[in-house]
Amino acid sequence: MSSLRTAALLATTVTTGLMAGVYLTFSIAVLPGLSATDDRTFVLAERSINIKILNGWFAIVFGGPILLGVLAIILVAVADRRDALPWLITAVVLYAATLAVTFAVSIPLNDRLEATENIAEARKAFEDNWIRWNVVRTVLGIASFGALLGALRAHP
Repeated sequence: MSSLRTAALLATTVTTGLMAGVYLTFSIAVLPGLSATDDRTFVLAERSINIKILNGWFAIVFGGPILLGVLAIILVAVADRRDALPWLITAVVLYAATLAVTFAVSIPLNDRLEATENIAEARKAFEDNWIRWNVVRTVLGIASFGALLGALRAHP
């Protein structure tokens, strides 16, 4: 059981770190790069990214932290030593907050970007809000990853 706990904790940490990295990459490279382009390039590139990112590999990395995190919480909660439990709960709550931002803000913005025919209007309605909320997801994702590092340190 100890090996399974450790594996769940490590897998949660890896997938959370990968997602924090995805959010960070969008914040420091993808969106700044696209922001330097014209409206048509920006909107068409964003639309393409929104389609291409929906794949199996992304689904594993995106959903992994919450599923594996809950598994890790359960496995640690039934263990003799629960030192990692507060860290794990914190990490899962923080990652769940990234999902809340994604589903409440990012996906609706992506959908509106796809549906808006006027390229300039599409960009104007999308860019600043999406960037702002992606920074929020980035901070939450990094904080979740940090909490998981605390859980790893506390884990016997």
